[in-house]
Amino acid sequence: MPTLTAALVNWYYSGPTKISMDSSVRVIFCAILVSFLAATSWAQPIIPAAPELAAKSWILIDASTGKVLTEYDSDLQLPPASLTKLMTSYLVFEEISAGRLSLNEEVLVSENAWIKGGTKSGGSTMFLPPNEPATVSDLLRGVIIQSGNDASIALAEHVAGSEEVFADLMTQNAQRMGLASTNYWNATGLPAEGHLTSAVDLSKLAQAIIVGHPEYYEMYSEKEFEYNGIKQPNRNQLLWRDASVDGMKTGHTEEAGYCLVASAMRNDMRLISVVMGTASEAIRTTESQKLLTWGFRYFSTHDLYSPADSLAEAQVWEGKTDLVSTGVAEHVQLTIPRGDEGALAAEILLPEDLRAPISEGQELGLIKVLYRGDTLYEAPLIAQHAIEQAGFFGRMWDRIRLFFTSIFGSA
Repeated sequence: MPTLTAALVNWYYSGPTKISMDSSVRVIFCAILVSFLAATSWAQPIIPAAPELAAKSWILIDASTGKVLTEYDSDLQLPPASLTKLMTSYLVFEEISAGRLSLNEEVLVSENAWIKGGTKSGGSTMFLPPNEPATVSDLLRGVIIQSGNDASIALAEHVAGSEEVFADLMTQNAQRMGLASTNYWNATGLPAEGHLTSAVDLSKLAQAIIVGHPEYYEMYSEKEFEYNGIKQPNRNQLLWRDASVDGMKTGHTEEAGYCLVASAMRNDMRLISVVMGTASEAIRTTESQKLLTWGFRYFSTHDLYSPADSLAEAQVWEGKTDLVSTGVAEHVQLTIPRGDEGALAAEILLPEDLRAPISEGQELGLIKVLYRGDTLYEAPLIAQHAIEQAGFFGRMWDRIRLFFTSIFGSA
């Protein structure tokens, strides 16, 4: 059996997973307790309360599992300012991945992009000259590093024909992604009535960028970008303060206050923090650092299973072979308090009278991972290989065995 990298405690098998149980239970499932340490015998680690921040709303999640470690009013709708540009860049990444756009493709900067987001607009800008081309790659860095409104509008117009249509596309994608508190009216984050999002929605969007587009995520870690002879620094001060931080985006308007979505990786664990509505650039940086430090110190993420792991062998009746290996379809990771790995337990549920034929990938049972007695994760157990049905005499013999097993117990 596999050794779980999460140190879920030692696997123990004394024989096949089919076990003897009373008939009332046997009709439904046979339960196998795997790698169990009773939670009551494992001292629970002491975790201090999460920090209280000088902000309107915040959230901290694990990027791999989506586990919320702490939050405050994270579903409160607030203006996102330039955090809007996370969705702008995400949609451009999607277009590139779909083959409808390329990094080297040239975009003609319109008069509209120059007027609304350029040098004379008074907002953050990439200083793009009007009626001249710029590559998608440069414009993305203008959006991500320089927070250029002109770059955001230019990309929006190139992808969708107009910023208004692109904003509608942004909202539709937010709905598709389950971002229930999010609605966009532009690609920049400039103030607009009804242009709102929430900390929890931003954490999900950041997670989608990190997980879905790792090849482009490194742009968020770049500390400066020069275009048209003008070099501008990344406004995310955590990139200089904390070596583990490698993204993501700042935002500020008078209405939104100072906001920051940050992400950091330490020891193969990635966290995402979202802080909205602080009073200054320094405060948003300090408060984000508080969240990340607390999360990394008191929590850990563990790889439990991969699709290649065989987690249990189930007895098969009327098949050409007697056993089928079972596992999970997806990689399983869980986030728990640091040092509390021994409070995890795994429980496998499999039917006792499993009969061939069985197809590869067929759902056969269930696996539950318990943390201190509560179910933290559950998923179907699937067949890792097919089992063909036995011939006539093989099937008859197994039916006879099943008959006597039902009367006298396990064969």
